[in-house]
Amino acid sequence: MKLGAFSISLTVKDIHKSKAFYEKLGFTYKGGNIDQNWIVLKNENAVIGLFQGMFDKNIMTFNPGWDGNAKPLDTFDDVREIQKQLQVSGIELTREADASTQGPEYITLTDPDGNSILIDQHR
Repeated sequence: MKLGAFSISLTVKDIHKSKAFYEKLGFTYKGGNIDQNWIVLKNENAVIGLFQGMFDKNIMTFNPGWDGNAKPLDTFDDVREIQKQLQVSGIELTREADASTQGPEYITLTDPDGNSILIDQHR
């Protein structure tokens, strides 16, 4: 099972202060819209998203269909196929994808320690 590009989505109190902090750590702007309270920063292979007022807690994020630079991959495991494999493995999803659709869709799950996981396909 290929989950796609990995990033951590961080809940932040002040996106401008957080952006400045992570830039001092060597992260650079990669995408998003700070006026909408979300941006994506990158430092080599490390990718973080900063989200103000969107989530209750930090989320591990995987993006099927993207590489580490958010560039489309020629082949990838569709989120609906990932969903099937997880369900066969006995993993309970907190949000299921609509299996009758194609294209962008997402699923969510929680690991045994309460950490949230988002598998978010954008194409």
